[in-house]
Amino acid sequence: MTHITTETLENVISISALEFTPAEKERVAADIENILDYIDQMNELDTDGVEPTYQVTDLQNVWREDAVDETLLARDELLKTAGENVTQSQVKVPKVL
Repeated sequence: MTHITTETLENVISISALEFTPAEKERVAADIENILDYIDQMNELDTDGVEPTYQVTDLQNVWREDAVDETLLARDELLKTAGENVTQSQVKVPKVL
C-alpha cells in the first residue's frame, strides 16, 4: 500500500490552492492512497503484445487547404445585409446569456 506523507499532501493542497480541515485531509490522503494502489494493480498487468488503442472508431482528420474563397461577397456587401444593426463595421446582435 502506498503511503502519502503529510509533506506530500500539503504540497498537493498548496499546488491545487484548496483548503481542507484536518478531517478532510485524512480522507483526501486515504483517497489518493487508494488511487495509487489501483494504479499499482494496473501496472501488474501483462500488456506485452497488446496493440495500443488510440482510437476505436477509425475516424481520421479530413484536411483541406486553408484558402480564401474569392467568389463570396465582399465584406462591405455582407455588412449591408445587416441593415441598421451595423456599428463601426460590426454587426450588433441581442445579448445571449
